Amino acid sequence: MKIVTYNVNGLRPRVSQFGSLRKLLDSLDADVICFQETKLARQEMRADLVQAEGYESFFSCTRTSDKGRTGYSGVATFCRVKSAFSSNEVALPVSAEEGFTGVLKISSGFGKSEYPSTIEGLEDFPTDELRKIDGEGRCIITDHEHFVLFNVYGPRAECDDTERIQFKLKFFNVLQKRWESLLGQGRRIIVVGDLNIAPSAIDRCDAGPDFEKNEFRTWFRSLLVRNGGPFSDVFREKHPERREAYTCWPTNSGAEEFNFGTRIDHILSAGPCLHKEENKGHSFVTCHVKECDILRQFKRWKPGNTPRHKEIKARNVKLEGSDHVPVYTSLMEIPNVQQHNTPSLSTRYCPQVYGCQRTLVSMFARRQPEEISLSGESSSIPDDSVVVQVCSQLIKRPQHACNPSSSDLIHEARQSQWSQLSVKSFFQKTVGDSGDSNSVSDKELTQADISIPCCESNETLTDGGEQDAAKEWQSKQSTSMQEDDTSQPSEKDKNNVALVEWQRIQQLMQTSIPLCKGHKEPCVSRVVKKSGPNLGHRFYVCARAEGPASNPEANCGFFKWATAKSKNKR
Repeated sequence: MKIVTYNVNGLRPRVSQFGSLRKLLDSLDADVICFQETKLARQEMRADLVQAEGYESFFSCTRTSDKGRTGYSGVATFCRVKSAFSSNEVALPVSAEEGFTGVLKISSGFGKSEYPSTIEGLEDFPTDELRKIDGEGRCIITDHEHFVLFNVYGPRAECDDTERIQFKLKFFNVLQKRWESLLGQGRRIIVVGDLNIAPSAIDRCDAGPDFEKNEFRTWFRSLLVRNGGPFSDVFREKHPERREAYTCWPTNSGAEEFNFGTRIDHILSAGPCLHKEENKGHSFVTCHVKECDILRQFKRWKPGNTPRHKEIKARNVKLEGSDHVPVYTSLMEIPNVQQHNTPSLSTRYCPQVYGCQRTLVSMFARRQPEEISLSGESSSIPDDSVVVQVCSQLIKRPQHACNPSSSDLIHEARQSQWSQLSVKSFFQKTVGDSGDSNSVSDKELTQADISIPCCESNETLTDGGEQDAAKEWQSKQSTSMQEDDTSQPSEKDKNNVALVEWQRIQQLMQTSIPLCKGHKEPCVSRVVKKSGPNLGHRFYVCARAEGPASNPEANCGFFKWATAKSKNKR
């Protein structure tokens, strides 16, 4: 049995990158796949993003409306199964729960909940506080009978953000109490996910002397067996001395080029092995974990990529993929379980997804041009030929009816259901009814207006003269368009002007951009986005990718504020 954890940094872009959700899941080739940072809100859960043939899925989305937290975080667990009903596969959970505090719904594949409504150790926490912890969509629990799997996305907190630090402390405090409650019941636990904690100096590229004194790293290490805790860091159990084993890299510094990252994506396990005989040498890791490693082939930076400092274009190219890579573990000697059905938390029962499936055809239909009706017949938005047809129909009407000096033209047309509407008024009505301001463009409305003057004739035209009038109108239109084309500059001229202007701007920039001291190369400009006194200020840094100080090819650390005039701009 194979379990994978992967911070996808947005499920939509990963699905787009691989072509479909099914291809993304198959590329990981695992029985249970745990995603973090899906960035999906409940109303955005479409079938093509949450359901794939051969997989059962369980989602937790952010529920908070706090500023900057909507459509943020989110976790999802996908289980590869042959059948979702009457199955004895371990990969299919017997029950599932959103969150870990017990305040959100718990569902079971046996038709009833196995968990108490109040979690042991959490009785003293206010319900609103627990709901806030679970409100950011950071955990999905799936019970696979032999073990309980926690898919966790730990909060991130900057060192100067007191509010988020307190939230992170409370989050892990409550989570630990839930673990202790399950271990007290004799359950085995597997925890996977991006915990946003690098536990030791070996797990960080630029760890300083006080790195391990951080309160969250201290807490993490206190959980481990070697420090008297119940959990094993599965990766470190298999690779205790491996260095530069990172799972995440900064997104804006090109740090992947020199593998300048951190290990914050983990797989932890706690509890006894499945063997009945008691032996001190037995544990879940030693008896059931075959392997645990990092899937480096999912890194955005590939060996053939152009280094950032070699070409200006390479600095601005956004690498495709997540800023994390997956971590996996392979389990062995895990027997089947009793027959059960997929829990009701599965997305196959999600009303949002079910609603999207029912209206899939209409969703695609809305993307097509609006249809109009001419004399009871349906057609797409008219081109010139249709406008001529409308005009010819208007020509049949009495002269006083199509006199443009009459202010009641549109009013009279709307009074009678058999009257021919002007094209302009018809489009205006369509836009108002559909509510879609993009259904008709300004250009199309202008063309429609042109159909009115062809009716300004002092003679009553017969049926035989309609075609001549239409041809004459088309000829005038063609001549008018040609005159407009000659008066406008050609596309080539526009491109040449833009090219010259861009070259002038580049030349100006080259003369004002400083050179870094380490490599004597042009720097790149950045703007401070963090709140504070320097917000909006521009500065220059070395253009090379971030890397270890011992590597002369890496970023030299050059920094310089822009001119005082630019610095004062906001």
